Amino acid sequence: MNLSLFIASRYLFSKKSHNAINVISLISVCGIAIATMAMVCVLSVFNGFGGIVEGMFSAFDPDLKITAKAGKVFDYHTPGFDKALRVEGIQMISESLEENALYKYGDRQVPVLVKGVSEEFRLMTDMDKLMVDGRFRLTEDVVNYTTLGAGLAMTLGARAGFVTPVEIYAPKRDVNVNLANPSAAFTRKEIMVGGVFSLNQPDVDDQMAIVPISLTRELFSYENEVSSLDIMLSPDASVKKVKAEIEKILGSGFSVEDRYEQQIESFRMLQIEKWVTFLILAFILLIAVFNVVGSLSMLIVEKTIDIKSLKDMGASNNLISRIFLYEGWLIAFFGIVSGIVVGLTLCLLQQHFGLLRLSNVPGAYVVDAYPVIVRFWDIVTVFVAVSIISLLTVFYPINNLKKKLNGL
Repeated sequence: MNLSLFIASRYLFSKKSHNAINVISLISVCGIAIATMAMVCVLSVFNGFGGIVEGMFSAFDPDLKITAKAGKVFDYHTPGFDKALRVEGIQMISESLEENALYKYGDRQVPVLVKGVSEEFRLMTDMDKLMVDGRFRLTEDVVNYTTLGAGLAMTLGARAGFVTPVEIYAPKRDVNVNLANPSAAFTRKEIMVGGVFSLNQPDVDDQMAIVPISLTRELFSYENEVSSLDIMLSPDASVKKVKAEIEKILGSGFSVEDRYEQQIESFRMLQIEKWVTFLILAFILLIAVFNVVGSLSMLIVEKTIDIKSLKDMGASNNLISRIFLYEGWLIAFFGIVSGIVVGLTLCLLQQHFGLLRLSNVPGAYVVDAYPVIVRFWDIVTVFVAVSIISLLTVFYPINNLKKKLNGL
């Protein structure tokens, strides 16, 4: 064993003449352990919420989404698209056409984002997972159905199964408004409410209504145009590889987005919150680590006679400095390891038993207990960050010791 490390370990576990040094060392270990445990738990909880968000969006968003960079709609019946949609790994394609319209139900009127989809949308998504009322359907026999976002349904006062249809008013394209008869500038259709869904995203739940794409084209006088093409990939297909091949074929005029890019703002905000919280806990850790400075400083004072004896036996200043450097690192190391072990244990208990609950009322939230997902690289990040902070802090009393040794 390294001589400096051996002496440092003896100093750590041996009884000191001043009991306060042992107490401060124990407090240092506990402080670092608690801060480390908090980092592990907080990062894991944010991962859990991220997993829930990702799961919800994966039930609604396609694997890949193609949109035009210029203009609202495009016609994909071209040789370029024929080639792009034959890329290996593509399993299914769904058309989507989005436009703004007005929904009227009784005496309530709400501007909505109408999302027209083809029948393939039912197979590509897991809408049954998102439904809170009724069931997802587009057409049955000759009847068209709309599926409303939860907030939109509440604003309209409409529910699945109501016999009164919803009226849709869509502005006619390329038509001037006649002030004497403004209603002539709108196309009116009626549609039944088939169900209500919730994505727990206000911009979707409060504004979106899903309808058959044939009705959307009829309302807004489109033929084959779409606002996006939704692509479902084979289970063994590489999203990154298929995305790159499609982009290469279509060129710079079209955007191909994976699930993360489709909801980049939501995921980015979650990551920002996660790492800002991590930095706040790092500052708290910095305060806890200063206990190590106090413990080392007091130990150096107590071991003054030992230091002189080591120097008389020929020990170099670097060897003596390393003894106390290792002492500080050992204190930090035990705190880090203890914190990670306790943090992982708490995360495991939370994952299996749901000890910390979001609400005592079942079903009040998407999940009843705080979700937890432990990721290996988060643990590595915590270990490295706490180790660096601890080592940098320990250098302060060590530098003072070096100055003192030079004077002996």
